[in-house]
Amino acid sequence: MSTPRPAGLLGRPPRQARPSRQRSWPVPLALFLLSAVPLLAGSLRLVQLVGGPALIPADHRFAGFPLPLMVHIVGAAVYALVGAFQFVPRLRRRHLDWHRRAGRVLAVAGLLVAGSALWMTLFYAEKPGTGSLLYVLRLVFGAAMAGCLVLGVTTVRRGDVVAHRAWMLRAYAIALAAGTQAFTAGIGAAIFGRSPLAGDLALGSAWVINLAVAEWVIRRRSRSTPPRRLDRAARSAASAGATS
Repeated sequence: MSTPRPAGLLGRPPRQARPSRQRSWPVPLALFLLSAVPLLAGSLRLVQLVGGPALIPADHRFAGFPLPLMVHIVGAAVYALVGAFQFVPRLRRRHLDWHRRAGRVLAVAGLLVAGSALWMTLFYAEKPGTGSLLYVLRLVFGAAMAGCLVLGVTTVRRGDVVAHRAWMLRAYAIALAAGTQAFTAGIGAAIFGRSPLAGDLALGSAWVINLAVAEWVIRRRSRSTPPRRLDRAARSAASAGATS
């Protein structure tokens, strides 16, 4: 007869059975690092716009009406940093109220990011060295991010947690393409040279890469996690939270 395996010292579960804290934090840490370059550049630009020292070259496209750019920078900082913590399962499970409040902040910040990005694309002059392809891609992915956020809110109000997480992950992947572009732009220039089309393709590939990773994560979760819906009480609370 086989004997049950000892639970461990003082009744604790064996080491391999305990959830690993180390596995919870590499993802948000990687997201912080990925967003570091655009957030640093945005912070320096914001300092410049409010009258501080010009620590980066001035961009006169924003001189006449800098408000949309300022909204975009602040919204992107909030969205990137707060959003990274939503990828820590321990926080979601143990601090559900915090998760919901942070989700409301992220929905508003994300819509500000997407809306300001669309405004800047439509009404600011094109950045020198870019072409029509990037113009179209910015419109497409800006609208897609806003749509993903709206679907993320509506699905959680219906109690569909799995769909909610999928749509919010897609929105976050689109937003974080600015960090990926810091790599794809340099790699594209080294391989294909510097031309408007090559630059547009290099920058556009960042959205494709991020969304491909997001879809891989979504498919992986769907295979390992059974469909989950909120019960009526939790759905009412989530609905009230989304509209407050």
